[in-house]
Amino acid sequence: MRNAALVLGVIAGIAGMIVGFFSYGYTAAIEHWGEIDGLAQQVANVDLIRATSVLAPMLALAGGAMARARALWGGVLLLVSAAGMYHAFGFNVFTMFPIAFAGTAGLLALAAGKPDEPKAHF
Repeated sequence: MRNAALVLGVIAGIAGMIVGFFSYGYTAAIEHWGEIDGLAQQVANVDLIRATSVLAPMLALAGGAMARARALWGGVLLLVSAAGMYHAFGFNVFTMFPIAFAGTAGLLALAAGKPDEPKAHF
């Protein structure tokens, strides 16, 4: 389970980075060039989008990397990452895989308590 959490967490982090690059870039482009009526408008909370664009993928990558050695910490970071992406970006065609992979990886890491290592977090 820890290996699955590691792989899913890294995939979620990379996919989340792609979403984050575009989200941060979109807010910067609208800020620089202005809104286009009916086509491109600035989001309601620019700071939330920008912070989540950086932090959520970083938490997913860190949680995935930690999942083998510290499953509890890694699982918590993965679940926080999934919740952050859902809160900031919503659930849509671009975010469904990062959110689902980070959430699943977090649950797998939390469930990988006793069977894998003698140092269980429960």
